Amino acid sequence: MKFSRDHGLAERRTTATDAKAALLQAYKAAHAAADPEREARMAERVARAEEREQRHAERTRLKAEEKARAEQEAREREEALIAEANAEKDAREHAEASRISRVVEDEAARKAERDRRYAARKARQS
Repeated sequence: MKFSRDHGLAERRTTATDAKAALLQAYKAAHAAADPEREARMAERVARAEEREQRHAERTRLKAEEKARAEQEAREREEALIAEANAEKDAREHAEASRISRVVEDEAARKAERDRRYAARKARQS
């Protein structure tokens, strides 16, 4: 039992063209049916992208604020250290000046005492 299917070239081309047309028609129908859904999905994607950009902008703003706050704290710490160093330097200079003035006063007192004793001895001798 041999089945002979001798289709000519023209018949095969017609069948292929009809099949392609049917596929195209089915695609267009599916595309038209999915069009509202696709628009809804696109709108959702756009909304998500905008939210993502807002979150990114917020994170960037927060990072900038944190960096500025950290720089401000660092400046304040540095200024405090400088002020502390200046206060310590001033205290040392004041202590040194005080010590020098005490030494000068002591020397003046010793000299005055020596001069007094010398004058007393001269007064006794005369």
